[in-house]
Amino acid sequence: MSHITVERNRRRQMNEHLKVLRSLTPCFYIKRGDQASIIGGVIEFIKELHQVHQALESQKRRKSLSPSPGPSPRTTQPITLHQVDSSSMIGTNSFKELGASCNSSVADVEVKISGSNVILKVISHRIPGQVARIVTVLESLSFEVLHLNISSMEETVLYQFVVKIELGCQLSLEELAMEVQQSFCSKAITAL
Repeated sequence: MSHITVERNRRRQMNEHLKVLRSLTPCFYIKRGDQASIIGGVIEFIKELHQVHQALESQKRRKSLSPSPGPSPRTTQPITLHQVDSSSMIGTNSFKELGASCNSSVADVEVKISGSNVILKVISHRIPGQVARIVTVLESLSFEVLHLNISSMEETVLYQFVVKIELGCQLSLEELAMEVQQSFCSKAITAL
């Protein structure tokens, strides 16, 4: 009899923990209401929060060491988007390393290839209308926005775009990162 009581208490406690986890996690991370989906969604949310935390720490260190007035591009591997043959790259280790970043005191921009799509991550302070400016830049450069995820913490925002590479795109990853960075810089200049 006591074994059944212990098991019921464990299940009740697990259900309470799952309710708390579900309430603390944005709904778009949890696809279904089963335990595995809730826990999987929480893990994805925590991973993203960890990325935001790392980016904020990096930004804090950069500002304390040497604040730079303009963007400073840093490319992990130069590559032109229209030259990527994603079918031959899937499953290889080098696939995950194709990317570029462009960081400034206004925003950190990171671009990576993911199959036939591009993952664009931007961390900045909250700027009204910035999402629309980024989407306009992407569309003008022959990209189609497939998905947008926005996470914010106080005055800092993480924009994560999944964009499809259009056939007419003749841009390198570094150039894409610079173009998105410029959408912030032009707003910062006009605000001054």
